[in-house]
Amino acid sequence: MLNLNRIKSVEIKENGIMDRAVDFVLANQLKDRQVWKKTVEVFSTLEDSEKGRWRGEYFGKQMRGASLIYAYTKDEELYEILTETVTDLLSRQDEYGRFSTYEVENEFTGWDTWCRKYVLVGLLYYADICKDEELKAKVINACKKHLDYILLKIGDGENQMKITETSLWWGCVNSCTILEPTLETYKRTGDERYLNFAKYIISTGGSSDCNLVELPLSSELCPYQYPVTKAYEMMSFYEGLLAFYEITGEKKYYDTVCSFVQKVKESDITIIGCAGCTHELFDNSAKVQTEYQENIMQETCVTVTWMRLNRRLFEITGDKKYIDNFEKSGYNALYGSLNTEMNDQFSMEQSKWVKGMAFDSYSPLYMNTRGRGIGGYNEFASGGYSGCCVAIGACAIALMPLTAIMQSGDKIYINTFFNGDAHITDRNGKRVTIKIESNYPADGLAKVSFEDDCMLSLYLRKPDWCNNMMVDGQKASEEYFVINRAFTSGESIEIALDMKVEKHVLNGKIAFTYGPLTLASDEQKSKIDLTTPLSLSEKLGFKKVETKESELVRFELLGLNSGDMVLTDYQSCGKKWLSVKPLMTVWFNGK
Repeated sequence: MLNLNRIKSVEIKENGIMDRAVDFVLANQLKDRQVWKKTVEVFSTLEDSEKGRWRGEYFGKQMRGASLIYAYTKDEELYEILTETVTDLLSRQDEYGRFSTYEVENEFTGWDTWCRKYVLVGLLYYADICKDEELKAKVINACKKHLDYILLKIGDGENQMKITETSLWWGCVNSCTILEPTLETYKRTGDERYLNFAKYIISTGGSSDCNLVELPLSSELCPYQYPVTKAYEMMSFYEGLLAFYEITGEKKYYDTVCSFVQKVKESDITIIGCAGCTHELFDNSAKVQTEYQENIMQETCVTVTWMRLNRRLFEITGDKKYIDNFEKSGYNALYGSLNTEMNDQFSMEQSKWVKGMAFDSYSPLYMNTRGRGIGGYNEFASGGYSGCCVAIGACAIALMPLTAIMQSGDKIYINTFFNGDAHITDRNGKRVTIKIESNYPADGLAKVSFEDDCMLSLYLRKPDWCNNMMVDGQKASEEYFVINRAFTSGESIEIALDMKVEKHVLNGKIAFTYGPLTLASDEQKSKIDLTTPLSLSEKLGFKKVETKESELVRFELLGLNSGDMVLTDYQSCGKKWLSVKPLMTVWFNGK
C-alpha cells in the first residue's frame, strides 16, 4: 500500500460562524432520535423496492456527517445517539448479509447499489469514532458481509450482473460510486477481494455511457460535454478513483482526478462555489450562471461533494488551490443552504409545503428565491420525510472547522484564520496549543499566538483572492507563508489580508465579492428594485456599515440614494423565503 504522508485534521475549537453552523445542525437535525429511527427502519420495511426509490441513502449520508461532527465536538449525547442507531441498523442485516431497502427479487435495480454504498460509508465513518472495540469489530464484520454479498452478485463472472447494468440512471455511475467505500473496506481488512472488485469497477470506466476514467486525460472535452453530466454522482466516482491512487500509487488515476477537478473549476464552478445551473447537472455553469433559471439549480449535494473532493486532494498534495476551492464553497453555497429560519419547504414531488428541515437544497444566483424544492425528497411509510441534501449537509458543516487548521509531521497548515484554539504536536512530539484571534471572513486581520514553547513549521495560507498579505510587516509572495523555527510561549504573529469589494462582469451582468465572500442582496435589505441596472464601466463605491441579524458584512452601494442598495454576504440573503419579499440576487443587470 502506498505510504502517503497525509495531511490530517487536528483538535480544534472554533468560536465563530463554523461553530454556530455545527450547533445549528446538532440542534435541528442530528439529535433528533426519531429522524435516525426512520433512516434505519427502511432496511426492514424495504419500502424503496416497489418504485425504485432511495430512502436507503439517508442513514449513510447522515451518519458520515454526524460522525465528523462528533470528531469535531466530542459531544457525548450525539455519540450515544449514533451508537444506538448503528446498533439498531446491525440488527436489521438480513440472512444474506444485505443492508438493502429493496426486496431480493428487485435488488440491484433503481438506486439499490447506490444506497448499499451509503450503508458502507456510514458504518465505516462510525467505526472511525467508535470507542467500543467489540462494537467496532461487529461493524467491520457487518460491512464485510454486506460487501461480500455484492461481490457474489456483481462482477464479470458467470451468472453475475455487470455493475453497469444495475441502474437505469446516468449509465450506472451512481452504482459505480461504491468504488470508494469498497476501497475503504479494503484498507481496514486487507482483503484482496475488495481491491480486485475495485479494479473491476474501474475497468468498466464507471459508466455504460462513457469511460469516466479515460475522458479527463484523453479528451479536451469539459465535464458538461461528457455523455454523463450528473455532477454529484460523477464527483463521487472520482473520489473513489482518488482512493485507488492512494492505495496503489498508480499516478494515472491521480492525474485523471486532478484534470477533472481543474476542468470542473474552469467550466462549471460558479461565483458561490457550486455547479449545475440546470438541476444538478454540469452545464457550463461558469458561463451560464448569470441567466435566469425557472428550474431548480445549484444543489447542496453538489456543493458538499465538491468540497469533499477538493479537501481529499489537499490532504495528499498540500496544494492550497484546493483549499481555495473548498473555502469558496463553504462560506457561500454551503452556509447559504442552512435553513436557519427553519422555514417550511416546498415538496415538488407532493406539490405542497412541509415543515422545514435543517438544509435547503437549491441556491439561486439571479433574481430568484430560496426554498424552491427539497432535493431527493421521500416520505417514510411510518410518517415523516427526508431528502438527499438534508442528509448530506452535515458532512461539509463538520469539514469546515476540521479543515481550518491541519497537520502533517511538524508542518502546521493554517488554511483559514478562524477564531479559536487548536491543539497540535510539535517537532519534538510535544502537545501544544495555538490560539487564533480573528473576525475572518468579515475582515482580514488575524493574530496567531502560542501558549507553549514549541518547534514547528507554520504554513499560513495566502488565499487566491488576496493580492496583498502581510505577516508581521513582511509581504507574503508564496501560496503559503512559511515560518520554520522555535516559538516561545506568549509569542504572537500578526497577519493582515487586503480585503476589498471586487466587481465581476460576465454576460453583461455584475456581481461583487469581498475576500472569500460572495455578496448579494435581497428585497428585504434593499429599498431599490433589484433589477435596477448598475454601471458596467464606472467604478462603484461602497461603504461598510454595521451588520444586522446573521450577516457577516454589510455594504451600501454609493452613488445611488443613500442606503437604497445594500449588499451583504450571500449566506445571509434570502433566508426569509416565506416573506412577501423573498427575491434575492447575486448577479445584477448592467448598463
